[in-house]
Amino acid sequence: MSRPLRIIYEGAWYHVMNRGRRGEKIFSEAGDYKAFIDLLKESSRMWQVRIAAFCLMSNHYHLLLQTPRPNLSRCMRHINGIYTQRYNRMYSSDGQLFRGRYKAILVDADSYLLELVRYIHRNPVRAGRAQHISDYTWCSHQEYISKKEKWNWIYKAFVLDMLDPHKGSQQRAYKTFVTHEDSRGILSFFQKKNIPAVLGSDAFIEKIKHKHFNKKRHQEVPESRA
Repeated sequence: MSRPLRIIYEGAWYHVMNRGRRGEKIFSEAGDYKAFIDLLKESSRMWQVRIAAFCLMSNHYHLLLQTPRPNLSRCMRHINGIYTQRYNRMYSSDGQLFRGRYKAILVDADSYLLELVRYIHRNPVRAGRAQHISDYTWCSHQEYISKKEKWNWIYKAFVLDMLDPHKGSQQRAYKTFVTHEDSRGILSFFQKKNIPAVLGSDAFIEKIKHKHFNKKRHQEVPESRA
């Protein structure tokens, strides 16, 4: 299997996705979803990763996270590996759970962070799994509208500050924002057959190419040629 393109540096933002092997379920019952969320919480502490949004569907997941340290690969290897072990023990199965290496899209936070939070939280609505965004349990939307301390591990303050600098108005601004349809641009990006490894403005992409890309050129990484 060819290696995916990974551009990793301190403070980078990523939209991370993975799917079950052959489209099979990776979450079969409520306990599986809860176990994965617990693992995300544990991993955010262990690897000092800031998870700003997540959505768990029956056969795939979406994460939006920032890495203050350049440790994305180690963190995701931990999450996918530990969850696979847990799932196989629970269902007396063996072998690979996910279809392969996770997809990590490097994100221009200034241009696309808010759109990605909305895209991730609206995933169940687009998929027909929920009529309204608040109807779906297994995503971080509820954390954005809750003041319960148990959700403090979600890195939402940064996102809410982008929506509205006034603390008292942030939840209202968020609720209004996520009721709007996803932009054509973000839908078009994720509908591509081969989703690019970077989502950002032309200026952001040029900066990444000049600063981080030359050392990533490799014949076993087809995305680097693209």
